[in-house]
Parts: sequence; structure tokens; C-alpha cells
Amino acid sequence: MSGNVTAVSSNGEYSFTKPNRDSIRLLAGLGVEGDVHAGVTVKHRSRVAQDPTQPNLRQVHLMHEELFAEVVEAGFKVAPGELGENITTRGIDLLGLSVGTLLRIGDSAVLEITGLRNPCLQIDTFQDGLLKQVVGRDAAGKIVRKAGIMSIVREGGVVRPGDTIDVERPSGPHRPLDRV
Repeated sequence: MSGNVTAVSSNGEYSFTKPNRDSIRLLAGLGVEGDVHAGVTVKHRSRVAQDPTQPNLRQVHLMHEELFAEVVEAGFKVAPGELGENITTRGIDLLGLSVGTLLRIGDSAVLEITGLRNPCLQIDTFQDGLLKQVVGRDAAGKIVRKAGIMSIVREGGVVRPGDTIDVERPSGPHRPLDRV
């Protein structure tokens, strides 16, 4: 399975949205160079408040562009970077990947998928009612999170819009993504 990068975004300051960039540099074990969420330990404010020493499993946030088309049908308009993601993708079922999946992006970058983004109330602050579009329940009552996936950087490199993303599934049984 493969897809491509449609946008890259980063921000050195805490804010909900991240401006689009011509490129971002991924740093092994840290995240996006210059991004407020880069680091070995957690950087998301809620995680820091719980335990600032826990490992940062949320170094790079990826979101599938197909979600934007889905929310348009419900009357919302979202563009790359506006929900805080670092890499916007097309052509890959991000939510269906397994924990431990490797994403090889461009010439050298490698991300390891750690889990799902847990959508927060800031999404409704961005656009009232949007949170219900990106988190809900399936027919069995199980929570469904659609606001992208989180990853750590295994191998660094520059990522640009148009780069190819190759999916390398881990060996062993499928391990469904859960919130991290």
C-alpha cells in the first residue's frame, strides 16, 4: 500500500492550527524540527500535566485528507494543518493501520505508528460541532476516533508535499490503533 503527502505543517508555538510549509525536517527520536510538540518526552499540555516524564508517542501527527471531504458533507470546511496535523496524506487508510506500522516517506524519513489522536474540545472551538464529526460511536457503541494518527520518528529526513508514502506492516497479528 502506498499514498502521498499532500501538505506538511509545523508551529514553534502552542496553537491549535499549524501553518503549511514547503517542507518539514523529521528528527529521529524527536519529531518535527522546530515544532512545539517535538521531544523525547511528552509535550502536549494535558500529557505534561499528568506526567512530564512519559515518552512522547505523539511526535508527528498525520491526518488523511479524505476526512476533509467527509466533513464537507456535514457543512464544515477544513484545510491541511487546521486540525493541528504535521503531515496530511492521501490514499492510505491511516485509521486501519496496525500499531508498529512503518511509513517510509520521501527519500529517507521513517515513522512508526503509535496510535490514534484523541480528539479534544479545541476542535469545537475551531468550528462548533466539528468534534462530533471526528469522534463518535459505531453500531456496537465503540468509540470511533477519526482525527488522525500519531507516530514517532525512527529515521529522520525532509518531507515535502508530493512525497510518496510506502506502508510497511509489522509482522504478527494486526494490533488495532488505540488513543495515545
